[in-house]
Amino acid sequence: MKINDLKPQNGSFHRSKRVGRGIGSGHGKNACRGENGQKSRSGTHISAHFEGGQMPFVRRIPKRGFHSFTQEEYQIVNLSQLNRFEPGTEITKDLLKEAGLIGSTSLKLKILAKGELNKVLTVRSDAFSKKAKSLIEEKGGKAEVL
Repeated sequence: MKINDLKPQNGSFHRSKRVGRGIGSGHGKNACRGENGQKSRSGTHISAHFEGGQMPFVRRIPKRGFHSFTQEEYQIVNLSQLNRFEPGTEITKDLLKEAGLIGSTSLKLKILAKGELNKVLTVRSDAFSKKAKSLIEEKGGKAEVL
């Protein structure tokens, strides 16, 4: 076999449509664009959300509520979830990510007091609820704010 014998597999290669090359080509005159209208002209662009002059979906649906752009988003971990670690462990975002308790180390982390903590742990987090901090320190652990 030589390189000039190579061919694409049957059905995998399609010739591109050569339009606007005269009437004899079958794709002449209007170049497969139809007679008139916006899409028959050159240089047109219709955005994906354009609805042909009808009132757009985004504008005809009522708006509800308020979203603050300055609000900080926290990932939540409960005290009961920290019982899986060995006593005396230093708990950080990286360790929680490895354990699958949080999704990202770039977002802020907050420890909440849901459930019971049965072990002495050192927990480093961006925020703690008051009750969670007191429960960690009650057990003899440390709650350190980053």
